Amino acid sequence: MSGLRLLACAPTAALRAGRFGGDEDIDEGGRRAALAMSPPGRGDLWVCAPSRAARETAQALGHSAITAPELADPDFGRWDGLSLDDVSAGDAKGLQQWLTDPRSAPHGGESLARVRQRAGSWLDAMARQRVVVVAHPIVVRAALCHALALPDEAVWNLEVAPLSLTRLTYRTGHWRLHFPAAG
Repeated sequence: MSGLRLLACAPTAALRAGRFGGDEDIDEGGRRAALAMSPPGRGDLWVCAPSRAARETAQALGHSAITAPELADPDFGRWDGLSLDDVSAGDAKGLQQWLTDPRSAPHGGESLARVRQRAGSWLDAMARQRVVVVAHPIVVRAALCHALALPDEAVWNLEVAPLSLTRLTYRTGHWRLHFPAAG
């Protein structure tokens, strides 16, 4: 049995403002919250998305992490840096399509189905490792959909808060969501 912990990175100003994409530092509140956390487990390997927020979250927890491009935030194309309200006002039809069809990429970037595919392939390659992963909440959602064999559309049914920790185990050829005992 192996264990994998998915840690959503600390918040950034863009995340708090509901903006698409961007490669920002974690904000001061996120930094304080990360510094106050207990490090999640004893992973043999720490891996992070290639974003400043992911690297800074790992560093705040006392770890340097290797970077995995497969864990990158989605490419939001022409929506990058825009708020949800901005996109809704300027491309309401495209936003509706993106929210209902994970295979679509009306922004000209990357579909959520593609994010799931690349994150899921990476996840499967780590199946026999003990790993702590730091990535953006939407990438954690995509990886969980893959691990639990959920349909692509289920990405919207999973709530992943900044600095939340999700544990997975891998046994007998399958990922399992692990809920440890309290205390």
